Amino acid sequence: MQTTGFAIWTRRFEEERARRAAQGDPDWREGARLHREVWAGIQRFQVGEDGDGANLVAKADRAGDPDYARAVRLFVAEEQNHARLLARLLAAGGMPTLNGHWTDRVFVRLRRLMGLRLELLVLMVAEVVALRYYRALHEGTDDTLTSEVAGRILADEQRHVPFHCERLRASLAELPRPARRPVMALWRLLLLAASLVVAADHRRALRRLGLAAPRFVADVMALSGGVVAAVLSPAGVERSSPAEG
Repeated sequence: MQTTGFAIWTRRFEEERARRAAQGDPDWREGARLHREVWAGIQRFQVGEDGDGANLVAKADRAGDPDYARAVRLFVAEEQNHARLLARLLAAGGMPTLNGHWTDRVFVRLRRLMGLRLELLVLMVAEVVALRYYRALHEGTDDTLTSEVAGRILADEQRHVPFHCERLRASLAELPRPARRPVMALWRLLLLAASLVVAADHRRALRRLGLAAPRFVADVMALSGGVVAAVLSPAGVERSSPAEG
């Protein structure tokens, strides 16, 4: 069987899994001290990271590329690890996890509406928003444990975005050329709407982290430019990571 580009991604995910196992967890005994509004934001993002990924895995299996399906399973495992890390961080601060949040329910329902392409487009909205949020959480607090957890998750998300871009590039290549840019234009509108909702919902937490809500939205939309360029670029064209802005 011919090796596909996603065999490379599988190896990267496996190498990261081994590195993570060797590194071990942060020292939870340090505890964490944050303002209640920042804790509330972490609780909501923890809900968003906590899922079994079964729907995405099933669609990846049907795509017919076993390397991609394996890489998706490893991606889902990393997302589940994010949920675990955030739950342990909350526990270190004496805070409970939430049973659910309406923003996560909306994203899940949107992702399940149609096939793999739409699921990935909606998932990419959440991933790009997460890039800016975890950067704010990593840089905007003087709590050592929180900054370390956020930094670990941010590093993962910076790999996830180009991974999904590569699959979306192949998926959009199946569409007529005139349809591709409009699809990504609609994706940017969805991203703008989502970033406005998150900015409003987390405005107090973002302010505590030194980031005004309008700046958060502007930064998210700036990141989107790299995503669009990566997805629409011809196969084989090397680009800087869209996660770098």
